[in-house]
Amino acid sequence: QVQLVESGGGLVQAGGSLRLSCVVSGSISSITAMGWYRQAPGKQRELVVTITRDGATNYAGSVKGRFTISRDSAKNTVDLQMNSLKPEDAAVYYCNAKVWAANYWGQGTQVTVSS
Repeated sequence: QVQLVESGGGLVQAGGSLRLSCVVSGSISSITAMGWYRQAPGKQRELVVTITRDGATNYAGSVKGRFTISRDSAKNTVDLQMNSLKPEDAAVYYCNAKVWAANYWGQGTQVTVSS
């Protein structure tokens, strides 16, 4: 079992920045990849970025160059630095952990971007 708790969401003006954080606990050694996903109202949940155990990252094209994922093994956190935010980035952001075929999700954190 893996538990994920996100924080850091909020309201920001377009062009601003936010940093999301995900605290990971439980069977951390069994995690094969982690990532951030988002879901806007009326839309499907979509990938923002993933990072594998080896550190390989995969960014959605819409956030590449603006968002950066990082992890701190000592603190068991995975952060998402979001710069140059756009109104279309507004969504609930979810932290995800993959343990082979299983997916674990946090409760989500709301990001609102005003134009």
